[in-house]
Amino acid sequence: MQLLYFAWIRERTGVAEEQMALPDGVADVGGLVEHLKARGGGYQEALSDLSVVRVAVNQEYVGLDHPVGDGDEVAFFPPVTGG
Repeated sequence: MQLLYFAWIRERTGVAEEQMALPDGVADVGGLVEHLKARGGGYQEALSDLSVVRVAVNQEYVGLDHPVGDGDEVAFFPPVTGG
């Protein structure tokens, strides 16, 4: 799967994008988030408060219970406000 990180989430993780095989036992966005947080460091910091993080799978906003697969693109970004 391809993981994309935007804005301050990218700054905290230290990466803009990465390729990852679907980790064993991960079936949905929530499981993926927990796997990433377990990496510690910037991942833990960036994903600790999910009320300020939006997730899209294959360019569609989704919830934590949305399934993920090896071929998916998963993007993490802060909520966007107009202005």
